[in-house]
Amino acid sequence: MKIVPLILLCLVISVFAAEKTPYDGPNVPLPRQNVFTGKGMSVGLAAGVFAPTEDCDCIGMWQAQGDFFYFPWGSGGLEARFFGGNLDERVMVRFQRYRLKAKFYLHGNSWALFGSPVLGLENTDISEFRDEMHGEDVDDGLEEDLEDKKITVEEYECEKMLALDGFSVGFEAGGGLTLGKYFGLTGSALYEYSFSEVSLLTVSPGIAFNMRNAWGWAHENLNSIWISVEVSAQRYFKRDLNGWFKTLVVGFQLGI
Repeated sequence: MKIVPLILLCLVISVFAAEKTPYDGPNVPLPRQNVFTGKGMSVGLAAGVFAPTEDCDCIGMWQAQGDFFYFPWGSGGLEARFFGGNLDERVMVRFQRYRLKAKFYLHGNSWALFGSPVLGLENTDISEFRDEMHGEDVDDGLEEDLEDKKITVEEYECEKMLALDGFSVGFEAGGGLTLGKYFGLTGSALYEYSFSEVSLLTVSPGIAFNMRNAWGWAHENLNSIWISVEVSAQRYFKRDLNGWFKTLVVGFQLGI
């Protein structure tokens, strides 16, 4: 339900975008349903699947972002991710991750590179949520939890794949490239470090389709509109988890 206000915002933006002078500046897609135009505001929405390991079930994932260009070379905004579904055989989980970002750019007419410091916040205590679902004391420790409920360490790892445990700081570097009139490539690498000494590396390549050049009304009234498919591979450090965990999302970006 939290995504509904953002969808309504996109519709309102579309209405008020009418009767604009057509935008003729840079229009380069960026990771996570973002764009480089050097001006205006960008809103992006996406939905997909988070796929951990063979021992953990896939769950749904939704993400939204808003970004505003304060300068041609700099923007700032907020990103939110929501996870939900049956992560394993025991319980359905819900999880949220928020990121506050500032981006600084180098660009040409058909390409853009950025560096971005990141401040993150998460509601990470999934074990407490699990206990609440079962009507149990949320103060029980993990060892008692594992013993009483016969939960194996392997099962508990499913929950650890989502969490950075509260506040985190990080840095993202990436960019985008337009390929002709209709397509673009995106990619980024994001490293985050939480105050609980857990680190997460996320690599996100993607491909995007330029709806603005394929839709006459959008070309006349919007700065940008892209449809994108993006995959992410993430790996934890300083945590007993091995391998890369994957995400696939399909989304769109709207710029005015």
